[in-house]
Amino acid sequence: MKVAAVQHDIVWESPEANFEHLAPKVAQAAAAGARLVVLAEMYSTGFSMATAKVAEPPDGPSVGFLADQAAACGVWVCGSAPVREPSKAELPFNRFVLAGPNGEAAVYDKIHPFSYGGEHEHYAAGAERVTIAVEGVRITPFVCYDLRFSDEFWGLAHDTDCYVVVANWPFTRRAHWSALLLARAIENQAYVVGVNRVGTGGGIDYPGCSAVIDPFGVEVARAPEGQEAVLYADIDLARVQKIRARYPFLHDRR
Repeated sequence: MKVAAVQHDIVWESPEANFEHLAPKVAQAAAAGARLVVLAEMYSTGFSMATAKVAEPPDGPSVGFLADQAAACGVWVCGSAPVREPSKAELPFNRFVLAGPNGEAAVYDKIHPFSYGGEHEHYAAGAERVTIAVEGVRITPFVCYDLRFSDEFWGLAHDTDCYVVVANWPFTRRAHWSALLLARAIENQAYVVGVNRVGTGGGIDYPGCSAVIDPFGVEVARAPEGQEAVLYADIDLARVQKIRARYPFLHDRR
């Protein structure tokens, strides 16, 4: 399965401007043969704590944009957005949404709000990990700060072919981002697709450094630092199976 990792800037707290900016990029990726198009964390607003302004209902514009693009372009499209669902929590969620071309939908709520940045004061923590089959590839999504918690990834490794990590990871810790993406791929013997934004939002600079890493830790695609770009890579199930069979490290976990 061909995946497109869209490294993009985000207009601060302006969903409509971001929809206009990203729609051509999704179409470009679909035209290039991608079956899964990955946008960044908080793709429509930036990493805003102004939840009274930016949080939307589960069927709000940001979720709707992903569904509309998936249907219009005939691909799977994903990214995260601030979603308020009072029946589940008082605070909104930083919700990863995956939309399919035939109306399919799956969500994952970020389990680890970024307390260092005060996210836990504005967003509720999710409770359920999710793995979704996308055209035969088992995809497990995580959001930004989740990347630092290896146990979350370990618990789903046997049933995961590809982890997708969407982020607003800051420039000052870009080395951590790259090192942790690589570690998660090597230790879980799975592909990792890491998509980080570029530009400046809320007074913070973001480097991008998006990458796709294979199950043996080989970096198969990397975006340039600080620039918008669309990365393409093939998620090869045979590669996952070959690496796990040749090096059966997952069986030795306790």
